[in-house]
Amino acid sequence: MALLARMRSPLLPRQPAFYSSRLMAQARQLTLNSYIVTPKELSDALSKNVPTKISTAPRVIPLCASWFLPNDPQGRTGRQVFKEQRIPSARFFDIDAVKDHGSPYPHMLPTADDFAKAMQGMGIRKDDEIVVYDTKELGIFSAPRVGWTLKVFGHPSVHILNNFRLWVKQGYPTESGELDSPESTDYPVPVIDSAKIVQFAEMKEIAKDYGKEGAEGIQILDARGKGRWTGTDPEPRPGLSSGHIPGSVNVPFTELLDPTTGTLLPGEELRKLFLSKGLDPEKSIISSCGTGVSAAVIDAALGEAEFGRTDDRRLYDGSWTYVLSIPRIPAYN
Repeated sequence: MALLARMRSPLLPRQPAFYSSRLMAQARQLTLNSYIVTPKELSDALSKNVPTKISTAPRVIPLCASWFLPNDPQGRTGRQVFKEQRIPSARFFDIDAVKDHGSPYPHMLPTADDFAKAMQGMGIRKDDEIVVYDTKELGIFSAPRVGWTLKVFGHPSVHILNNFRLWVKQGYPTESGELDSPESTDYPVPVIDSAKIVQFAEMKEIAKDYGKEGAEGIQILDARGKGRWTGTDPEPRPGLSSGHIPGSVNVPFTELLDPTTGTLLPGEELRKLFLSKGLDPEKSIISSCGTGVSAAVIDAALGEAEFGRTDDRRLYDGSWTYVLSIPRIPAYN
């Protein structure tokens, strides 16, 4: 009977070794579940996913997005602090280089071709799990912009480290010095997700319609400091006056961060802060700032607070710099 039972049992196809290895690699990749991750979560993910030169398995890649305003008192640059101290095996994303070079505005999104070339040059593959992080000096500042950019271009797995300052303080490893150029990849040219972006023509109409019936259905949030928003403090770029888009609400990105650690506040605290600004999670939300960098901090905070509909939160890429360049759009100061 035992022999008959064995004969009647269906024979399972034997999987080749490379198939099993690939499944194991994919299982190792699923190590980070949320957009905002802690130093421990990143450390655990890196320890479970140690890349080798011959492996083609998806990897966990720390991506440094450090950037400073042009009027930084110490004249620091992102690449400079990246060389001074970084997460081992990290790559550097240069916000000033990966942009639309045909635009006169500082940080407009690059073309899909240029984005793919940048990812290829950084040695990043489409199936890599990317954790973007900031300079320890600023806490959270430009990393959300790079994270948002990756999502706009459809990279499947993107996270933000909360944050590198804590990574250093909690004793996780770092390295310094020049970094060898990574081996280039064949990162494909992506399709941009235009639903995440507000174009200038739409923003101009929103500003022109401010105060009219129905215009209150769209909320514009401005991440710049209060002085720049009210027009009492200068902009960091020479020749650019301060002020704000009509109807915008000032939400300085620094209010979204812990004053000591520079980490993004917990979701519940962020939600209370947004409500205290008179914002309605049922209405459309557009995030803006000076050049589109710190606006992404608001966007990340909205996500962490689960405030507003995911498909109804967008970012105005041109932000204040673009607004002032067009005399036909109204601006308040």
